[in-house]
Amino acid sequence: MANSSVSHFFIKVFFVFTKLKSLLYNNEVRAILFQILAVVVIAYFAYQAFDNMMLNIEQRGIRSGFSFLNDEAGFAVNDNFFLEYSPASTNLQAFYVGIVNTLIVAITGIFLASIIGLIVGISRLSSNYLIRKMATIYIEIFRNIPILLQILFWYSIALSAFPSPKNSINFFDSIFLNSRGLYLPKPIMDGQFYFVVASLIVGIVSYIFIKKRSDKKHDETGIKTNTIPYFLGLVLLLPVVVYFIFGVQLEYPVLKGFNFRGGVDLSIEFFALAFSLSIYTATYIAEAIRSGVESVDKGQKEAAAALGLKGSWAMRLIILPQALRVAIPPIINQYLNLTKNSSLAAAVGYTELVTIFSGTVLNVVGQAIEIIMLTMLVYLTISLVISLILNIFNKKMQIKGG
Repeated sequence: MANSSVSHFFIKVFFVFTKLKSLLYNNEVRAILFQILAVVVIAYFAYQAFDNMMLNIEQRGIRSGFSFLNDEAGFAVNDNFFLEYSPASTNLQAFYVGIVNTLIVAITGIFLASIIGLIVGISRLSSNYLIRKMATIYIEIFRNIPILLQILFWYSIALSAFPSPKNSINFFDSIFLNSRGLYLPKPIMDGQFYFVVASLIVGIVSYIFIKKRSDKKHDETGIKTNTIPYFLGLVLLLPVVVYFIFGVQLEYPVLKGFNFRGGVDLSIEFFALAFSLSIYTATYIAEAIRSGVESVDKGQKEAAAALGLKGSWAMRLIILPQALRVAIPPIINQYLNLTKNSSLAAAVGYTELVTIFSGTVLNVVGQAIEIIMLTMLVYLTISLVISLILNIFNKKMQIKGG
């Protein structure tokens, strides 16, 4: 009886062993096991690293957590476009100012780089020898010089090219340009100003609705409606009319001592950084546009010529829309690179997120882990939002049913 039980036991063990062996020889099962093992190993090392980090922080008496965000910052910020900030503000407010300044230089750079890249990319295919060669020289020069050197170069040029604050270039006694930046009137945030903002939003929404109706009419009937007058009237003229009706108050910049006070200050560091990022990124956008145009089938160009379309009209209506379907994916990458390259602003002292938060606040507080983590999270979020928006646009550009 005992021998029979032992035999049954060994038979079961043998059966289980055979089953496990067959599973291990199964490629799918083996792949899953290796992945599970890899995840466990990575999780173990991550846990050990985190535990060791927390132990070192505790032994050295370093404060942890995010309570430092509520502490007084204690330093001034040169570039502050919209948010109220002073040395008495909190580190959290400084964090917000850094995010806004990063977004402003990124959006400005993307806008300028897109325009320059489009012009240069089309110029690369021009039949005019001089224009074609000038575009090629521009690309070969600015694409092959490190962006940091370009930022420092244009910053030095800007400092020496513009006059001192006392000898500022004056526009209507309201706008002043000098070696420290551009000073503009600043609207006072009161009830009247919000009417202007509301009119601008209404104008933009109305124009988008009209543009969609126009595009739908064009698709159904082939009749194209010129929407430029609607844009000028709703987006530009309407806010101006509301501005004069409600009498929005402006704070004008005034020279006090060695510099201007009041108004909006666009520093020379901002212009140097935005210009450098634009002309550098535009070289890659231009090449993407050029390759997109060259990818358009020759028959499309011949068909446009057969319809009697001039070169500029054929480019705008036939060639460029098809070229953008090829060019948009690499252009998205360049927009993301431009946004991340804005972190080089510390080289010229423009107070964006890295300079303010990962620089000044980090030196004062000393909590590197939390500060660097928040900074990385902001850049990750901005990049993902830009990628999402442009991928949606790219999807709309695709050929329907293709």
